[in-house]
This record gives sequence, C-alpha cells and structure tokens, in this order.
Amino acid sequence: MTDILALPTGPLADKILSTVHSTESPSVAHHSIRSFLFARQLAEHEGCLDDPAYNAELLFAATVLHDLGVGTLAPGRTRFEVEGADLAAELLTGHGVAAADVDRVWEAIALHTSPGIAERRGLLAYLTREGVGIDFGRNAHVVAGSHEDIHAAYPRLSMVSTLVDAIVEHAARAEAAAPRYSIAGELLRERRAAGVTELERAGSPWEG
Repeated sequence: MTDILALPTGPLADKILSTVHSTESPSVAHHSIRSFLFARQLAEHEGCLDDPAYNAELLFAATVLHDLGVGTLAPGRTRFEVEGADLAAELLTGHGVAAADVDRVWEAIALHTSPGIAERRGLLAYLTREGVGIDFGRNAHVVAGSHEDIHAAYPRLSMVSTLVDAIVEHAARAEAAAPRYSIAGELLRERRAAGVTELERAGSPWEG
C-alpha cells in the first residue's frame, strides 16, 4: 500500500511544488497537493494503479498544477482553467516531458471543472477532476480512513473562501475570463449581484 503522504520526487516534482508554493496562496497550494493525494487514493480504491493509462507523475502534475490559473502567473485574459493548463504545459515542456503527455495534462487541467466531460476523456482527466472533487467533499467516503492525516499535513486554511476569492478576482480581469455559465463567470455574477456566493455559504464538509 502506498504511503498516503508520499509525493513524487525529482527535478520536475520539485519544480511543480516550488511553482505552486511561490505563485498560489498557501490554502490553494495545500488544496492542490491534497487533490493529488486523494486522486491517488481513488486510483488505488478503484484498482487503477496497474492500468496502463495510470501515471503517477502525470497525475501529480495535473492535480498539483490544476489551479495555476488563479495564481500570480496567470495574466487573466481567458478562463482560469485554460490559463492554468497553458502554464502547466509550458512548465512540463521546459522539463522535457513528451508532447503527448503534456497534452494529456493540459486536457485534465482545462476540463477539471467540466462535469460529464472530464470523466470521458481518459483516466488522467477523470482522476484529476475526482481528486479535486474529493477535497470539496464529493465521494469523501473513498478517503474516510486517511483524510485526517492528509489534512494535518496540508491544512485547509479556509480553502473554499480563498479559492472563490481568487477565481472571482481572475474572472474580473477580462470578459473572456468569465464566460457565461462557466464556474468563474457565475461566481463573478453572483458576487456582483449579492456580495456572497453559494459556494462560500455552503462551504465543505471539512471546512472549519
């Protein structure tokens, strides 16, 4: 059984971690790392670790980098999922990752807020979306025996409200960053209309 807190090592993994820690808020960076740990547990739970399509390094890249679009590197010219995918692709390409694998990570990040689509675009996109979802409390039973240790190592730090604020701030920079019916677009419109979003009110089963 995999150590639930173990992370990939090496120059690429180090660059991924240093990038999220230096460009995202601590709460968003922790959310991104937890998303990997939860996604890997889901893969183990569903018997995917021996699937030829499973690649722990690519899963680490896709989950840990999935919110680069709300960090300081993102220019705010288009939706945050796409800018995050572009930034991740640039980082991976710079470290010699094969173009086909870069494309898989790009797709997983770009689709991580797209229910009903990500799940049909291969194992990496599926696990990335589900790992992120588990950190919001969806299908949390999968990690019921380990989430306390993961949260102790990577505390939530009011993640939901911090992430919503970051998404809304990014969405407000350009019309193309907040297309109608996208998560960013609807959060921005709700914030402008009511000053508070449903996501902030609802929080998460693990939000203190």
